[in-house]
Amino acid sequence: MPTYILLSKLTDEGWKTVREKPERIKEVNRELETMGVKVVHQYATLGSYDFVNIVEASDNKTIARISIEMGSRGTVQIMSVPAIPIDEFIAAIKKK
Repeated sequence: MPTYILLSKLTDEGWKTVREKPERIKEVNRELETMGVKVVHQYATLGSYDFVNIVEASDNKTIARISIEMGSRGTVQIMSVPAIPIDEFIAAIKKK
């Protein structure tokens, strides 16, 4: 299954939600799974993004739907990045 990196920034409303109910983070992960996305790893980060999620999904359309659904709530902004395992990347380069 394809891998994606989701870089997330919380809005002011998102920070308020996390402060008042930190377990909401895991609830969202379960919601993602019902929408066809498996959360493989999740990290809280310091810097430009608040969270980095490594997820698996069947295709770009699924990730686009997730980004729109989550973003429409007004609590988070998400940048989605497809990730290619390095061995697959090297094999693709060698085919040329």
